[in-house]
Amino acid sequence: MRDGARTAATLTALVVLLLGAVMWGWSQVTAPLPKAPETKICTDTAVREGEKIYPDQVVVNVLNAGRREGLAGRTQQLFSDQEFVAGERDNTPDDMDVDVKSAQVWAADKSDPAVRLVKSRLPKGTPVVDLDSGFELGITVVVGDEFETLRPGKESVTVKQDTTLCIPPATANR
Repeated sequence: MRDGARTAATLTALVVLLLGAVMWGWSQVTAPLPKAPETKICTDTAVREGEKIYPDQVVVNVLNAGRREGLAGRTQQLFSDQEFVAGERDNTPDDMDVDVKSAQVWAADKSDPAVRLVKSRLPKGTPVVDLDSGFELGITVVVGDEFETLRPGKESVTVKQDTTLCIPPATANR
């Protein structure tokens, strides 16, 4: 093979390799990113009578029933500052006629230890109402225009009877 032919063959092979690398690189750059695995913020955990529940074991969702912009977000931040786990936040559904002046807790079981702990941080006299918030996990707090801030409240509550609570995995085994 003559020097000119060998050079041409080498250059052709290198160009083919370069084009193949460019096509592979382009397909990698334009491919969709892999989806992150879906993780639950909390998991159902058996809790025995006499055990204590702490704020970092309770997920709090907040709904804004008032006209104050950003009230749900500010309220959720207050709960986070007191070491509760931030759940979802939103406005109350438009199709619900909700009249909350200061605060309410929406939960089916008033004796739930997580409800008792959250309620201890809300203004005195905050009612627990048996309503479905639409959130799958956690305790739902609904705040209105007169809500200002949280109280220091209880550091923990003692479980009065064996139950199952949705507790963040990192704090489930205290």
